[in-house]
Amino acid sequence: MKKNNEPMSMVNPSTDKLMTKVDSRYGLVVCAAKRAREINDGADIEAVKQSTKNVSNALEEIAEGKVSYKLAKADR
Repeated sequence: MKKNNEPMSMVNPSTDKLMTKVDSRYGLVVCAAKRAREINDGADIEAVKQSTKNVSNALEEIAEGKVSYKLAKADR
């Protein structure tokens, strides 16, 4: 399923690289979880490097800039 010979692991993509794409670790977790659910429900994987794990694919998409999120302001 991988498109190149580089092995995937829990450190790829690195946390440092991922944190340049999001505003907080909480935002990263929420974004990755939502995207992993979408992949689980049948959405196409947009990442160049692919894994058998949906969360890994979601994190790779975030690192590649193919998935992003926008914070909604809560009415108070």
